[in-house]
Amino acid sequence: MKTAKELLLAYLENIGNPDLQIELFADDAVLELPYLTSIGLPARWEGREVLHNFLRNLPKTFPGFKFKNIQIHIDTPDQAFGEYEATATIASNGKPYEQHYMGRVVAENGKIKLIREALNMVPVLREIRGINIA
Repeated sequence: MKTAKELLLAYLENIGNPDLQIELFADDAVLELPYLTSIGLPARWEGREVLHNFLRNLPKTFPGFKFKNIQIHIDTPDQAFGEYEATATIASNGKPYEQHYMGRVVAENGKIKLIREALNMVPVLREIRGINIA
């Protein structure tokens, strides 16, 4: 049975492979990105089918999306917390996307029950939404 840390690392290392990633999630899993509400996007996705659709769309929106510089700060059998960076290209405008994330995984029975990520919204507003922020 995989620990929370193993699940988080597998999720990050397999970004762009939604068919493999979805196998890491429990049937009633939840993915939360709470700060997306600040730009009018949903902050919560529930259930494997919904999560699979979300994960399948990520490479289309951000070609070449990859996580790097992964640092795990909390590692217990059922919870893990880490920081990681992402790089990609923004499909809508061809600009580079660089981001710093923090993520918490809650594991149950060797599957991801919850993954909650936070990110810096300034690059999102600046590069994706075209809003000028000093």
